[in-house]
Amino acid sequence: MRLISLELESKLREKELWPQSWIAWTALYVLALDLLLFVVQWLTRRARPATSASLESWVIFLSLLAIVLLAIAGFRWLRSQLLWRLRNRLIVTYVFIGVIPVFLLVMISLITLYLLAGQFASFVVTSDITTHLRSMEAANRAIAHHLATQISDGAKLDAEILGRARSRGPEWTHRQVCAWSRSQPQPYCSGPEGAAGFDAPPFITGDFREIVRDHGILYLRTATVLSAEPEWLRVILSEPLDKNFVEKIAGDLGRIAVYGTESPPANPAAEQSDSKPSSAFDDRKREQTFTSGTIPPAVNALDHEITFPIPLPVVDWATGERRRAGALAQVETRLSVLYARLFAALGDYAKGVEYILLSIAIVFALIELLALYVGTKLTRSITSAVGQLYEATKHINRADFSHRITVQSSDQLATLANSFNSMTTSIEKLVLEQKEKQRLEGELAIAQEVQAQLYPRSITQLETLEVNGFCRPARTVSGDYYDFLALSSGKMMLAVGDVSGKGISAALLMATIHSAVRAYSIEGIAGDSGLMLASELRGTEASPAALLTLLNHQLYESTPLEKYATLFLGVYDGATRRFTYANGGHLPPIVISEDGSSQLLSCGGTVVGLFDNLSFPEATVQLRPGDVLVAYSDGVTEPENDYGEFGEERLIQLVRANRHLPLERITEIVTAAVADWIGDNEQPDDVTLVLARAR
Repeated sequence: MRLISLELESKLREKELWPQSWIAWTALYVLALDLLLFVVQWLTRRARPATSASLESWVIFLSLLAIVLLAIAGFRWLRSQLLWRLRNRLIVTYVFIGVIPVFLLVMISLITLYLLAGQFASFVVTSDITTHLRSMEAANRAIAHHLATQISDGAKLDAEILGRARSRGPEWTHRQVCAWSRSQPQPYCSGPEGAAGFDAPPFITGDFREIVRDHGILYLRTATVLSAEPEWLRVILSEPLDKNFVEKIAGDLGRIAVYGTESPPANPAAEQSDSKPSSAFDDRKREQTFTSGTIPPAVNALDHEITFPIPLPVVDWATGERRRAGALAQVETRLSVLYARLFAALGDYAKGVEYILLSIAIVFALIELLALYVGTKLTRSITSAVGQLYEATKHINRADFSHRITVQSSDQLATLANSFNSMTTSIEKLVLEQKEKQRLEGELAIAQEVQAQLYPRSITQLETLEVNGFCRPARTVSGDYYDFLALSSGKMMLAVGDVSGKGISAALLMATIHSAVRAYSIEGIAGDSGLMLASELRGTEASPAALLTLLNHQLYESTPLEKYATLFLGVYDGATRRFTYANGGHLPPIVISEDGSSQLLSCGGTVVGLFDNLSFPEATVQLRPGDVLVAYSDGVTEPENDYGEFGEERLIQLVRANRHLPLERITEIVTAAVADWIGDNEQPDDVTLVLARAR
């Protein structure tokens, strides 16, 4: 049995029908479980109907899941089979180049034609309604002026005068006219026998011409108000928008169905509730009112029906509210009818329009054939280039960089082949450059490790002072410098500096300053340099100003002219909480007091190492418990975005708002704010921040 299964698996693998993905295996397991449950359901349908019914939902669910998984697995298998060979890819390319554009073009044309035909049918119907309303308006205005003349001659407005004023034409058999005057406010109406009168709503103060809904029924109504006459007069002409009226519009156009007329409510409360504003066709149930006309027969097989909805604006006669789609007319016609209506004025010239459209179709067909030809040629050139590149990659895989592709054309593919040929000669150079780059990166990594050792790792905190420092390089190594040095007699020196430039040169100069500051501050200013200043200060405790003076001379003598540094040195006396400092061109630190006020330590001189024989002023500030000293480099305040620089004021506000938090947390808040301010841009400079708080 196992041999049979192995043989079956082998044959399926040869035909690439053996499941390879987890989706395929899951689909097979789900299908097997589905078949098992189906068999159990079928066997228990008579013996245990309840069990069979409970399994039915599981069978349906597993069947749907199996169909979905099998469809996904089948699609992947079919795609791998069809698109593995380049020939099949070409067939797919031909389909996308030739067939799909034509299909999309035809579909867009048909959709556009249908929409244009529907819009034209809508225009025909609405223009007929508008023309009829204008005719009613002209007749209504004539009646109003006739009545005004009669009244001005001394006649009284009544139904008899109104009846004589109306026309006797056949179109007036369905029309009703009502009139009101200032002296006789009750309406006098004249119309078909048995027709109910209507009220004049308050919003009719001038000429009016609209489709209205009165007690759920649609009417065409026009109103004329003569307010300049000696006797104020209002005349309203009404005609129901019914089947007879629509029959005239339909004519030979087709079939028109009107939706929107409603049955009057059973009680006035219902009428009042229906008069509140609401969206069209949503506030009450509307049924088809009537259908008029018939769809004309088709002229040929391409003469399809066109069905298009036409929203009709309707004014509520009770409230005057106008709804843009208060009613709906649906027209059903054919393309031949619309074509005859559209080109009726052309007469025999309509044939010329047909020939023009046919010529355009022929031109499109020729363009499509040309596109197929061009697509075939382009595809063949692509496959040839792919074949040459494939053979060339085999040579590259064997480390044969002498192989060249034969170039026979002058297009972009030829440029690609030439690029491949030049690539073989560049690979060896790239390999050597990569090795050199790796060597430099290794040296930079070592330099970064060495520099990291220069920053203070374990800080000895004083009883009355806690400190914290942070530096984030803009590159692998940093030109910024900070240090904390515990001196004798409960004192601590704080140093913050910034070397001009970036990279290795700045890091080396930073290391020089670091070692010099530590040496001079810990051992005292002594040495065999022969300087008068050193001899005078030998054996004394280092002061910030003296250290800056000696460091300035040393950097001036040992560095190029364009190299310099900014350096801030300060000594904190733990016994008196006095902070003595000197500044060599660095950004002035800030002292933020417990009450939130800030003080700038502005005493200082120029940069260190640029000029010789300089002296630096020194100042002292008294720190109180809770005061926070903030020293920083320009990488904190000078980063810019669309809103400008980060700025010193924003730094002060951040530290002031969080001055009671631990110094490590304040550092995290400030540096995170700087990073957010920079955003996705590259960090322009090293970010260094030193905090000290008296306690």
